[in-house]
Amino acid sequence: MSEALSRGGDYGDIYLEHTAREFLTLEEGILKHAGRNILEGAGIRVISGEKTGYAYADGFDMAEIGAAARTAGVIAARGDSADGRIPGGSPPRGHDLYPLNRPVVEEDLAAKILLLESADRAARALDSRIAESRIVLLSEIRHVAIFNSNGALVEDTRPLSVFQVSCIAEENGDRQIGIKGGGGRSGMEFFDSMPPEHFAREAAAQALRLLEAREAPAGPMTVVLGPGWPGILLHEAVGHGLEADFNRKGLSAFSGRIGQRVASELCSVVDDGTLPGRRGSLNVDDEGCPTGRTLLIEKGILRGYMQDVLSSRLTRAPVTGNGRRESYAFIPMPRMTNTFMLPGPHDPEEIIRSVSKGLYAANFGGGQVDITSGNFVFSASEAYLIEGGRLTAPVRGATLVGSGPEILNKVSMVGNQLLLDDGVGTCGKDGQSVPVGVGTPALRVDEMTVGGTAPS
Repeated sequence: MSEALSRGGDYGDIYLEHTAREFLTLEEGILKHAGRNILEGAGIRVISGEKTGYAYADGFDMAEIGAAARTAGVIAARGDSADGRIPGGSPPRGHDLYPLNRPVVEEDLAAKILLLESADRAARALDSRIAESRIVLLSEIRHVAIFNSNGALVEDTRPLSVFQVSCIAEENGDRQIGIKGGGGRSGMEFFDSMPPEHFAREAAAQALRLLEAREAPAGPMTVVLGPGWPGILLHEAVGHGLEADFNRKGLSAFSGRIGQRVASELCSVVDDGTLPGRRGSLNVDDEGCPTGRTLLIEKGILRGYMQDVLSSRLTRAPVTGNGRRESYAFIPMPRMTNTFMLPGPHDPEEIIRSVSKGLYAANFGGGQVDITSGNFVFSASEAYLIEGGRLTAPVRGATLVGSGPEILNKVSMVGNQLLLDDGVGTCGKDGQSVPVGVGTPALRVDEMTVGGTAPS
């Protein structure tokens, strides 16, 4: 650290990582792919005013780490001198959110193959129209140590796994796919409460429903978002716009709007990295700061942004524990952890009954958003018509189009039961991917543009 700060710098940190990662894929009843790799290295950052220097070394060779430290210092150099002295400090206190019980990546291979085979049998047994299944188990254990120029040294060991089943149903030449998965920062005990057969049956059932589905209607209509995974729309359309770097640079639709109304008074949104065992949770973030529960929107009023160390230093806002990175080879930035809307006053069935004609979006596939405008496009992987206050026919091919800030202002009913996703979310930003969680109660949006092929 003294080497990194020798050319001047206000702050520096070193991120050391050793990750063991494994992937297994079963297709056509056969273990088609199996691999294991090790990722290790050190990333060094120097902050000087608004300038940031970053460099990394693959592995732990001290000469290479020293070279990375000098490189980071040169990039951030501002021409003044520094004595390299590191002020004292005590490590911040983190959490204990994921006890290391039977990490999946360290479990016997035969036991994991048995999970894959059990899911494959369950999917095929559900219906003869299930033509193919693909089961994937990804697992890792990541050891990190973070040292900063305030003298704090923090360590964390992070398990992570995800189990996912994809099923293809086929009838009369029509092929439809269903996908279901789950995971989190837990070990093999995860499958005690969520067995592989559960995901297999859910994926197969989704594919079968799509065989019977109508083409989705098109046009503006009332949309009800189901609880749980549909929170991904909130994550993309609103969450990214509440990350501090976008707002510090004036690039977000929410820039400079603290204290202003940005949503319906029924909407309260939080980011919480302290939920035990959840995919997006961390004992400490990737800058060594304890994660927290950050209130972003309270009853429609914008209350704050998600902060990392750099944005906090530049804007004088408190650090919120949202500094995250994909690995030691990437610079940290403000990112979401587990982002969700808080429950409201309405019974979910009451929300459905209130809609005479509309769309119920139960699950989402891919989507994209423009951070500056908040405009988004999302595809619904599972959706139903609402007719006369009842869920009727399943539909396929539905896309939802709109603006995040506008949609939040059109929320007229919020369910009283919050559901978090099953633990499969991965968020991309500036070329980096990190695991996240999402969630929402059921939401009624009075008007949203639905893209489909049938007239509304």
